[in-house]
Amino acid sequence: MEKILTVNHLSKKFGQLLAVNDLSFTIEKGNVYGILGPNGSGKSTTLGIVLNVVNRTKGEFAWFDGKTSTHNALKKVGAIIERPNFYPYMTAVQNLNLVCKIKEVPNTKIEEKLELVGLLDRKNSKFSTFSLGMKQRLAIASALLNDPEILILDEPTNGLDPQGIHQIREIIKKIAAEGTTILLASHLLDEVEKVCSHVVILRKGEKLYSGRVDGMLASHGFFELRTHNTELLKDYLGKHASFGAIKEENGLITAILKEQMDATELNRALFDQGITLSHLVKRKESLEEQFLELTKNQAN
Repeated sequence: MEKILTVNHLSKKFGQLLAVNDLSFTIEKGNVYGILGPNGSGKSTTLGIVLNVVNRTKGEFAWFDGKTSTHNALKKVGAIIERPNFYPYMTAVQNLNLVCKIKEVPNTKIEEKLELVGLLDRKNSKFSTFSLGMKQRLAIASALLNDPEILILDEPTNGLDPQGIHQIREIIKKIAAEGTTILLASHLLDEVEKVCSHVVILRKGEKLYSGRVDGMLASHGFFELRTHNTELLKDYLGKHASFGAIKEENGLITAILKEQMDATELNRALFDQGITLSHLVKRKESLEEQFLELTKNQAN
């Protein structure tokens, strides 16, 4: 796969605070990457470094083939790392015309980008009349005017109501479907799980995990089981090599899988052992459960 961004052993100190600590990851073309972590984990600092607005303390980063200067590379990058900032007394079209002049790109794509973010019908409305969600969508349209190879978004749904959040997420999916690589920073597990194919998890500036969202930890999922003979079931699962942690709560047993197994196979094996199930559901572990699993040993 073609590399868009390579980060090697990046560190940033603000006085005594180590905001980013020896961070390495690679962004490949055509994927949606999430940098996930709580506030203060180093997400925004990392984005600031690769966008040349924050100076790194140590380490390297390279855009595209590594031979392009950062200045020239950033002409192929679209980014929103602060609150949308447009002239309130100007219309959407007037503001985007101004952005085109600043970016030195033709203004022929303005209506196309406004349509993409669902604002074409408000193109002649003043920015001051826009809701927060509409302002954020206009900012995305602005970042897309140069048809970037990668779009970078820092907490794109922060402060939005549920409808606004849904609209932004759908737009991100649409942009990704058209082939644009996306890198977004978020503290929302749900956001990353719904829109990202890959994730880099940060905590206190350190990388805890980097890889596919569906490849995290217990990617084989888990079973929820219920039977009248709970002790016999727990004993069988505890001795079976395919299962990891076994938990029981109010008679419902959760068995984490260490390898692939389908529900029919398990049901047949248990029946052969004289264990009849009244409840059998196979689930995939949510990113939240996996995130908590990753961070539980990273106490303050």
